[in-house]
Amino acid sequence: MTTTLGYVDMHTAGEPVRIVTKGYPTLKGQNILEKRRDARDNHDALRRAMNFEPRGHAGMYGVIPVESSHPDAVLGVLFTHHEGYSTMCGHATLAIGRYVIDQGLVEKKEPFTKFAIEAPCGLLRLSCRVEKGEVINVTFESVPAFPVKRDLAVDVPGFGSIITDISYGGAFYCILPASRFSLDFFNDPVERLLDAASALTDKVRATIPLSHPDADDLGFLYGTILTDDAAPHEESYNLCIFAERQIDRCPTGSGVTARMALDHAKGLIKPSVTRVFRGISGEAFTGMVRAEVAGPMPQSVTVEISGRSFYAGRGEFIIEEHDPLGFGFPLAHRFADIARTR
Repeated sequence: MTTTLGYVDMHTAGEPVRIVTKGYPTLKGQNILEKRRDARDNHDALRRAMNFEPRGHAGMYGVIPVESSHPDAVLGVLFTHHEGYSTMCGHATLAIGRYVIDQGLVEKKEPFTKFAIEAPCGLLRLSCRVEKGEVINVTFESVPAFPVKRDLAVDVPGFGSIITDISYGGAFYCILPASRFSLDFFNDPVERLLDAASALTDKVRATIPLSHPDADDLGFLYGTILTDDAAPHEESYNLCIFAERQIDRCPTGSGVTARMALDHAKGLIKPSVTRVFRGISGEAFTGMVRAEVAGPMPQSVTVEISGRSFYAGRGEFIIEEHDPLGFGFPLAHRFADIARTR
């Protein structure tokens, strides 16, 4: 039997967003976390088909629209990547903002069209700037974000004792300047930054348990964000390494949210002050602490993230029944990895 999947490709600051438009089964579950489990446990081959070679690549990211279980949301969204299913994704949320309006799922209004979507981490409220019928910018308000560990010493193989913070912005991240690894953020090869961030992520995942008071499904370290040494009021670059060594091309919406919450807790930034962040593509997001809130943890805040998304393509994928690679394959790091799967 041949399987077909419709899709629209977008990107936000260079980071891909592949949105499923048809062919995906209706997911079972009373809420979005249950639907996420159903997708993971029973339909994961479709994620691999959309994200992996030969249709995707190591940096591909996806969105599965689902029916929302929240009365205020126009739809629910599941986020996919090479490792599995994220709880939050800022760059995909910005793209979905434009997509929802362009698909006529909400009434388009100028100068701002406002609505909410439901992500696994919670309700996200969006405000989309519309000019002459076109969505030119999208802003979303985060779920409550908060720091969880400060000045944590981690013995990282190959690097020694490294001091990091851990913060939550819809997902958990280690956040620290690359200089703590004795690396030059701008001049050292990205591969060295990748190795350092991945080593820290692996060690923290193996030794530091994380939990979220709202749901057990949210309690895991998503990745590590290495930053430059810019002052809190200056434009800043960062590199997010998430899932299994996946490089975010954009500044990372949930990561910037976590970073803003951490800096606010340290007294480095105040609410309503906008800061510019750039990822490896060079394109910018802006972030602003909106307000202190009575969240699930001390020092919780909500953060506004803004950015632009663009269309890159649309079409239909075909998966033939007897194609041995039809449901995708990850590109191996060594030929021995292939031999072990035969």
